[in-house]
Amino acid sequence: MKTKAIIENDFKETEIGLVSEDWETTTLENEKLFEFTNGLWKGKKAPFAAAKIIRSTNFNNDGTLSLDDVAELDVEEKQFIKRQLSGGDIILERSGGGPKQPVGRVVFFDLKEGNYSFSNFTTRIRVKDINKIQPKYILYYLLNFYNRGCTYKLQQRTTGIRNLNFKDYKKIQVPLLSLAEQKKISFILSKIQQAVEQQDRIIETTRELKKSLMNKLFTEGVHGEEQKESEINLIPKTWNIKRLGEVATLQRGKDLPKYEFKEGNIPVIGSNGCIGYHNKAIKQGPGVITGRSGSIGKITYIEGSYWPHNTALYVKDFHNNEPLFVYYLLHRLDFNKYKTGVSVPTLNRNFIHDALLPVPPKKEQEEIANVLFNIDKKLAQVESRKQTLQDLFKTMLNQLMTGKIRVKDFDFEVN
Repeated sequence: MKTKAIIENDFKETEIGLVSEDWETTTLENEKLFEFTNGLWKGKKAPFAAAKIIRSTNFNNDGTLSLDDVAELDVEEKQFIKRQLSGGDIILERSGGGPKQPVGRVVFFDLKEGNYSFSNFTTRIRVKDINKIQPKYILYYLLNFYNRGCTYKLQQRTTGIRNLNFKDYKKIQVPLLSLAEQKKISFILSKIQQAVEQQDRIIETTRELKKSLMNKLFTEGVHGEEQKESEINLIPKTWNIKRLGEVATLQRGKDLPKYEFKEGNIPVIGSNGCIGYHNKAIKQGPGVITGRSGSIGKITYIEGSYWPHNTALYVKDFHNNEPLFVYYLLHRLDFNKYKTGVSVPTLNRNFIHDALLPVPPKKEQEEIANVLFNIDKKLAQVESRKQTLQDLFKTMLNQLMTGKIRVKDFDFEVN
């Protein structure tokens, strides 16, 4: 594989920063290359067509689509025909955003069939000449433009909604690379995204495995014992039904305002996990903590010393039970049944102490905890690998889209 060194003088300044000096550019205003269509309105005139509508809620931040919650509407057939999505279309978020998320995200539509259209808060960008511009290359270029915060200065705010200054957006410069280089860039970035998607599938499968295994372990145990009737369901004959307060006594944490945090390495555990670090602990590990106020049902396990915040409940006494087992056992509880308050839900520990739970002997507690811990360890490894790939994608996206890495000098073919 051949590579070519690029020195600092080989770059020029553009709206996305330094790009390779030898790049020719065009703009999105080039009508020979790009076509823009604003999103679908439902309309009132028959005949109507059933359409699946892509909205900004279906946008992932990496340029991919989420189809988990696609709206379905009957829309004017005339409107739909003009706005039916085809593979290779790019959908631009024209209105929306938020305080920490500028408007202007883009996603790639790569489905080959289905009656899909796009909402009136979005715009379709369609490449008209694929012999000069690859749609996926344009998607990645616009995604990098967004990631670098370049749409922030192009947005306008009206009544709390952020709108993209579309006239100025269409003027942005787009490097007009050779078709071969565009294909190589798209190939590399697509391969990284496919690797991320593979990790997602592994994560989903592992989580499903853990869910089914937890149900089996907490109803049948690990030894295949004969079962007996109990107050809640069938359990192994050597198990007992106990109230939570007999297994683990919960105690409210101690207040520690942010301004009183002092530099240290002691985790402060609140209702939603670690909220910072302090120089002092008030509880030795291992510890199990759950949300008391706000985030109800979030459970944290910690090996070392910690400070339980007053927005959380921590296990003050494990009553000689295995702490890690107690952590997993608490996941079996429906905490919503024990919360009070409306505007700020609060977990009432006096109520939850009466919850009935199946409890095995200490040795089996350790065995169950070990099985589930190993699954969680596997999950953490895959999630870490996914994060590494996502970081790689962002880095490569910027490097390739500014010419700091030139794939034209890499000796491989892409169809």
